[in-house]
Amino acid sequence: MAEPLATTPIRYSFGADEHLFAEVSDSMSLEAFFKGMAITRAVERLALDGVLDVCLANASFQIRFDPDRIAPETLLDAVRGAEAQAVAERSLHTRIIEIPVLYNDPWTHETLMRFRDRHQDPTSTDLEYAARINGLADVEAFIAAHSGAPWFVSMVGFVAGLPFMFQMVERERQLQVPKYLRPRTDTPKLTLGHGGCFGCIYSVRGAGGYQMFGVTPAPIYDPQQTLNYLKAHMVFFRPGDIVQFKPIDRRTYDQAVADVEEGRFDLRIRPVEFSLDAFLADPVGYPKSLQEVLA
Repeated sequence: MAEPLATTPIRYSFGADEHLFAEVSDSMSLEAFFKGMAITRAVERLALDGVLDVCLANASFQIRFDPDRIAPETLLDAVRGAEAQAVAERSLHTRIIEIPVLYNDPWTHETLMRFRDRHQDPTSTDLEYAARINGLADVEAFIAAHSGAPWFVSMVGFVAGLPFMFQMVERERQLQVPKYLRPRTDTPKLTLGHGGCFGCIYSVRGAGGYQMFGVTPAPIYDPQQTLNYLKAHMVFFRPGDIVQFKPIDRRTYDQAVADVEEGRFDLRIRPVEFSLDAFLADPVGYPKSLQEVLA
């Protein structure tokens, strides 16, 4: 059921001449995400001349506009009007996606070993370090926790197609790992990364500072759009997606890579209705019901 948005005021500020930034909340949460989503959808429905892009993030959003076509104050007034009229939807029609992952793979291992001087613990791998500081017995226990509950995609960015996501568990069960002390100059393509309480998948090879846990064979950004699930858009993920990681072995990974190269690889994707209230009421049982959709 739709209800009025929370009364906490949103902080607006302009970034140079072409951007309007809105801070929805000081803290990141599903409630803040849903509030931002309601407002950005209301802004998009206005179809304002001069608005070039509306980008939703974890607890904020940003609007890029052409100041020659719409005056900054006119835009701000319109957005505030949209905020006043918007309603916070407590459910979301979305999709749950199974992403295969080769944890503890040789490529991220080789890379992380080249950059141990930039890490908090040069004597451990990223997975070993993450397991220890989260109070888990070993790497296997960490992988089980990491893949044991689904993840919610709250924004896409940094580089083209990279999803930021957080795990759908109680706050005290969130896996938390700091970023590297200094960023790496290399990260393998399709690396599963983690920084703070956020996970990501590096869509392309490049610099990065998140801890590296594994790789997926599934392309998530492809300008050529060769695979079926990328036909609609070259960027696969979108805010509101739900991700379930599935550990795989090296043989399965190699076969998936071969399928990608042959153009026959596909992902398991199912439509699902996500209820914020149901999750908040039962943060243990409700994610399990989402996982059952993939069964």
